[in-house]
Amino acid sequence: MGSRAVDMDDSTVRQNGGMQRAEGFERQRLSVVPRPVVEAALAKPVTRRMVVTDAGYFPRATGHGRHRPTGAPETIVIVCVSGAGWVDAGGQRTRVGSSTAIVIPGGVTHSYGADAGDPWTIWWCHVRGSDMPELVEAAGASADRVVLPLRAVDRATALLDEISTSLARDTTPARMVAASGMAWRLFTQLAVDRLLPEHGTPVERALRYLEDRIDGTVHVGELAAMVGVSPSHLAALFRDATGGGVIAHHLALKMAHARHLLDGTDLPVAEVARRVGMDDAFYFSRRFRVAHGVSPTAYRGQGKG
Repeated sequence: MGSRAVDMDDSTVRQNGGMQRAEGFERQRLSVVPRPVVEAALAKPVTRRMVVTDAGYFPRATGHGRHRPTGAPETIVIVCVSGAGWVDAGGQRTRVGSSTAIVIPGGVTHSYGADAGDPWTIWWCHVRGSDMPELVEAAGASADRVVLPLRAVDRATALLDEISTSLARDTTPARMVAASGMAWRLFTQLAVDRLLPEHGTPVERALRYLEDRIDGTVHVGELAAMVGVSPSHLAALFRDATGGGVIAHHLALKMAHARHLLDGTDLPVAEVARRVGMDDAFYFSRRFRVAHGVSPTAYRGQGKG
């Protein structure tokens, strides 16, 4: 990531490329893992999938920026928590505000910098490893889409804080494993942010409606009208959000609640069926067996934990 660049208007960035000032930012954190340690970690089974190479925190980073005409060998993650900045990648410039992540895949030409009037505060890390292409894709990033909205910005920054603090202590093999695990959680959090529907959207309201009516029945047409979309559009939204249809998701919710009742109560199977909206205990048992491979009674008798 580096420290402060000489001048952060676009023309100066391009002229100076990686030129840096010697001083950093007040209260900054900066952890750079020695490259022999990185190479050693990339050769080990536990860490070769993901290795954090650099991490840090730059508060109100006036004049901060970088230009990498050939990209970087690492995937770069920047989380903006306040202020603003910009990023050039994929042939376009995008403004970056708070609660936003930048994910730049390795090898992608890019520039980025803090806004001159309202410089950003950022947490960041650089990551390498064999699983990075799949994790970047899961997060929804690509060479043409490097800016991602964040709903759980506090979770992302907490993980970046842990990574930076950990690597600042030392870069022993144990610490490298710990940083790899935290970086994995960071990317899975980015993926979750992408997959979970935003609050108030039609699919999110439909999902909440189904959760509140585990003991009832649902008609797709009525639910679609309730959230203001067509049945076909609702079906498409559910496929994206859950991997299946509306009825299939509602049935999965019923089966989850049934498992909870079977594991945590002594209720008869017929009463469990009734509480998930199935008055026919035999039908409930058939659906439960399809979902779990065993009957409700056999499931209850299994040793767990």
